[in-house]
Amino acid sequence: MSVFVILPAAGIGTRMASATAGVNSKGSAPKQFIELRGIPILLHSLRAFLAVPRVSGIYVAVRESEHPRVSGLLDEHKLSSRVHVVPGGDTRQDSVANALAALPSAGEDDIVLVHDAVRPLIDPATISHVIDGIEKHGAAIVGTPAVDTIKQVERTADGALITATIPRELIVHAQTPQGARVPLMRQAFDEALRDGFVGTDEASLLERANIPVYVVPGTARNLKVTQPGDLEIAEFYLAG
Repeated sequence: MSVFVILPAAGIGTRMASATAGVNSKGSAPKQFIELRGIPILLHSLRAFLAVPRVSGIYVAVRESEHPRVSGLLDEHKLSSRVHVVPGGDTRQDSVANALAALPSAGEDDIVLVHDAVRPLIDPATISHVIDGIEKHGAAIVGTPAVDTIKQVERTADGALITATIPRELIVHAQTPQGARVPLMRQAFDEALRDGFVGTDEASLLERANIPVYVVPGTARNLKVTQPGDLEIAEFYLAG
């Protein structure tokens, strides 16, 4: 059994770009290249997966203009033998689809994980638990329990009107990695492409293809860096 990892890293990061000048010397660099404790966010994410012995290879999907930058980063840190750079797309779904197409011919038991490149604090233990979940159930994601009360609303001209309260025990906050056996993931992406469906994450495509998705418990530490305040939180966690 082989385990492949896809890191879609073709995003521009507009929410972060306008505010990073005072946080990072690279100014408006895409967020995956912003440094945390002197190391690019992308590299933190890569190292977590490279620390899992079962991971066979990692495929990073980037914009064409960023290809030399990422290749140079991999060469500098001697990661080129296990990490491959593939063309990214206009959307996350396009980037993951390109990486899926670049995977070697996969067996029925082979696994693919997709992880947000800007979740730099994912830990090898959680990654291993997701792999175990996929081995047992066919598909799995990381999720955390809802803490706040969840309200369903109807959007109106004056704002939002509450229509229902959703029991917290029925809700989880989805994180990554999200994965499945390679044939199941490819099936989900093929059906979405055929129907012109665009999902918000890989689980939404798997669900749509009637593929059951198991939830592996995650933690708040596995945050997604999307705004400048997230950098401060990530720095806090890294400081121990």
